[in-house]
Amino acid sequence: MKTALPPLLALSLAGSIMLTACGGDSNNTDTATVDLRLMETTDIHANVMDYNYYSDQTDAKIGLVRTASLIRRARAELTYPDNSYLVDNGDLIQGSPMGDWRQAAGLKPGEIHPVYKAMNALHYDVGNYGNHEFNYGLDYLAESVNDANFPYINANIYQDDGDDNPDNDAHYFTPYKLITKSVRDRNGVSHSLTVGFIGFAPPQIMQWDKSNLEGKVTARDIKTVAEKYVPEMKARGADLIVAIPHSGLSTAAYSAADKPENSSWYLADVPGIDAIMFGHSHLVFPSATFADTANVDIDKGTIKGVPAVMPGYWGSHLGVIDFTLQYNSTDDQWQITGSQVQAEPIYADGKATVSADATLVAAVAGDHQSTLDYMNQPIGESTDDIFSFLALEKDDPSIQIVSDAQKAYVEEQIQGDVNLQDLPVLSAAAPFKACDRNALCANESSFTVVPKGELKVKNVADLYLYPNTLMAVKVTGAELTQWLECSASQFFQIDTDTSAPQELVNFAGFPTYNFDVIDGVDYQIDVTQPARYDRDCQVIDSNAHRIVNLQFQGKAVTDSQTFLIATNNYRANSGVFPGTGSDHVVIQSPDENRTVLANYIKDNSPVTPTADGNWSFAPISSATDLTIVFRVPNTARAKTFVESQASNASFIEVNDNNEAVYELNLQ
Repeated sequence: MKTALPPLLALSLAGSIMLTACGGDSNNTDTATVDLRLMETTDIHANVMDYNYYSDQTDAKIGLVRTASLIRRARAELTYPDNSYLVDNGDLIQGSPMGDWRQAAGLKPGEIHPVYKAMNALHYDVGNYGNHEFNYGLDYLAESVNDANFPYINANIYQDDGDDNPDNDAHYFTPYKLITKSVRDRNGVSHSLTVGFIGFAPPQIMQWDKSNLEGKVTARDIKTVAEKYVPEMKARGADLIVAIPHSGLSTAAYSAADKPENSSWYLADVPGIDAIMFGHSHLVFPSATFADTANVDIDKGTIKGVPAVMPGYWGSHLGVIDFTLQYNSTDDQWQITGSQVQAEPIYADGKATVSADATLVAAVAGDHQSTLDYMNQPIGESTDDIFSFLALEKDDPSIQIVSDAQKAYVEEQIQGDVNLQDLPVLSAAAPFKACDRNALCANESSFTVVPKGELKVKNVADLYLYPNTLMAVKVTGAELTQWLECSASQFFQIDTDTSAPQELVNFAGFPTYNFDVIDGVDYQIDVTQPARYDRDCQVIDSNAHRIVNLQFQGKAVTDSQTFLIATNNYRANSGVFPGTGSDHVVIQSPDENRTVLANYIKDNSPVTPTADGNWSFAPISSATDLTIVFRVPNTARAKTFVESQASNASFIEVNDNNEAVYELNLQ
């Protein structure tokens, strides 16, 4: 007897059954049909609880404790629950206040990281390393992972043995895992099935976490490594091979030498890979987001014909791939005769689809309380609100206070250094929270919200999300200009000949954490011009120039001038933005940017977070009455802030997503 299924999953398995009916007779003793379910979580970022530690309230849109309910239900739906595998794709131990508390408190032998208290109870089969696993160093990572009751894999990170011979390099982690289970066919007969899992991390970890990894490990191209090991996995007995890349989708021309950060699209070309369970981009696949992506079928959930899934972030979804497998005893082979893919949400249509798993909530109750205590430690006071509702429309206090702290830190660090002390110090900071990754601006939790009054640790974490360390780079005026040009790609080009509404901010094409505001200079952004760069700072229009009137202390910046820019290790080491890369780094601080910010607030309390207005949009001259729009949450707090801070903004409407739409007058 089969368990009744919810409509979506019933449709999923029904599709597989119809495909299987054409492929073989499960009553034939020489063949057998098996329904197999693969499940994935990714980018949990230590969001174990369904709780917003910044606003101190339950949040039904996040949390592994809610994803757990989907996992348990997905298993229970199966006639044979053991016909399933559960994987995690990484970015697990860092990224939420619970992860911050656990790292700040230290993790001693015998102590179990809260993510593994939860995951062990859910009986994961395998885990993969994401890029943020390396933020706290290899020792902390090892101490965290050693309590996982399931194996971890990664195939493209190798030990750095110090020589130039790649042929003798050893893997730092176990590259892949073959996991054999006894599964039952539709007649209840047991069969041995071996699924091979191979994991990957973005090679860019060597730039992003250089101080933690340099001289210890190296990272190779994802697709190249897959092409080497997938045949080996098949030769060792894998009936099915599942790639788990912590890597998004890019359809740019593939180059192994470039070691692409987002390689999941390329992995679909590797013979022998039967499924791709990916992550890193904080998006949902299949979904309408990828409707125009080449060689992608969002109805079938495939990339170049290979079933694939990416289940959002922070526990928002459970990725599910359902396979129908046909076994033929004559040649002892399994054949895939059908597949269906979906990413099941924990929250949809304005309401929760599941409740929190009580067992997991109890398991991490102590960690939850310790996180609350950690986040509520007072550090100072603010005389005004610090909100990021307008961080992409005008100079903003939530960025200003970070820049001020970074600038003061570097200015103190260079005192006595004859090579640096006379150089002007600038500071680069970006809005980490300004709408979500899907360009939805309806929720205040997607913005920095720090009300005036007592400031606590949670407020610093809201202002600066990541455990980056502070660095400074030396740049020329020419590099400074191009750095700003890349940042200015955040915006759509405004057509001056149409009165139709035009969105200002290009969320989909450019993540807001790349919109660096550089303080210490004054400049304007001309959004009537095309973008010079794409999101990776690759030139797309060499004749485009959006940055105008760039000045330092009232004089135009020249190409030959020299500056120091305070930033973070991700930006400084990346080599992506002009003026970054190891040859530009002059200060490598051991201090986190958040620590620098917290100390700045303590030393200057009460702080008055006032933006200095060093950047703005260039006025637009047009005979056409333009309608340039942006969106914020439809809340009283957002409304009051926008109307008090942006005199050139006027309310238009509340849209179907419950976003308040405003017009920004730049004429």
